[in-house]
Amino acid sequence: MRTGYTIAFLSLLIIIVIIFGTVLTDEREKTELNVIYAGSLIVPFGEIEHQFESRHPDVDVRIEGHGSIQAIRHITDIHEEYDVLAVADENLIPDMMYATGNNTESYACWYVRFAGNQMVIAYTNESRYANEINESNWYEILARPDVKFGFSNPMLDACGYRTLMVTQLAELYYNDQTIFDRLISCNFDPAMSVTENNETCIVLIPEIFKPQSKKIIIRGGSVQLLALLDFGEIDYIFGYKSVAQQHGLRFLELPTEIDLSSPEYEDTYKKVIVRLGFQRFTLVGTDRVGKPIFYAITIPENAPHPELAAQFVEFVISEEGRGVLNDIKQPTVLPVADNLDRIPDELDCVVAGCSLDNEVR
Repeated sequence: MRTGYTIAFLSLLIIIVIIFGTVLTDEREKTELNVIYAGSLIVPFGEIEHQFESRHPDVDVRIEGHGSIQAIRHITDIHEEYDVLAVADENLIPDMMYATGNNTESYACWYVRFAGNQMVIAYTNESRYANEINESNWYEILARPDVKFGFSNPMLDACGYRTLMVTQLAELYYNDQTIFDRLISCNFDPAMSVTENNETCIVLIPEIFKPQSKKIIIRGGSVQLLALLDFGEIDYIFGYKSVAQQHGLRFLELPTEIDLSSPEYEDTYKKVIVRLGFQRFTLVGTDRVGKPIFYAITIPENAPHPELAAQFVEFVISEEGRGVLNDIKQPTVLPVADNLDRIPDELDCVVAGCSLDNEVR
């Protein structure tokens, strides 16, 4: 009798070991696909991760969000290996990753534009003067002594230098030459200077970038300010409309002439240049020129799994992938490559048949 129980027990144990071993083997056999992206994509790329893994059960997508500049520096400065990179400013990829000018090392040679956005001012019902702020008085509200607001570090994040562009463009739009100083410059030590050259305003960010008061809060990425807004530590943040919508925030839409959303106003946007004072930028260019907001995606040249990465990018920019993004309030655009002849073959069927150089807007 004991022998029968022993045999049954051993058989059950063997079955458990086989099942457990199979599960472990399946987990071990999953290929890790590492994706680094702009922090404003945290919600939409979380869904993209879920959708892609459901179609590729043998893949484990690992996503990591940072400010766009910081994300690129993980590849170019720290030399970490990522399969896919997505940033909130398409111009950062050629400026920081292509082998051009003083930058002799190549980390990428193409990108695909796939999404857009617009700058807004986000807030909550608890924000001071929430029921007063509007398109005509927002800069007066933010300048009030009891109001605190935040934006991301322009040395690390595209949303940060776009905040400076918006406030400088506001001077032109509202015909008030004090807006930038009252909101931004006077709250930093050393202050940010603005010079004019051929009707272009150049905002110089000093290498030491530090607020001198508690009126302005700076974080590495714009999404890092959301918790401070939720807990009432600050009243307003400059950010993207998509992020405000995804987190259920109230937001003020700014005039199209200053919100960096429309190619129609590109000539207006480029009247502002933000010059980054950080010395590391001297090799890749210190000037960020005001332009419409376009997100871009690429595969770094040292990607561990380039073929799988191409499948991921293909899904993101496909009609289905763009549908996923649009459903989560991340506006998309028709995918267009800057170097059409260098994109992976897998993307030919989803990228528009022209390069950005030849694009007709």
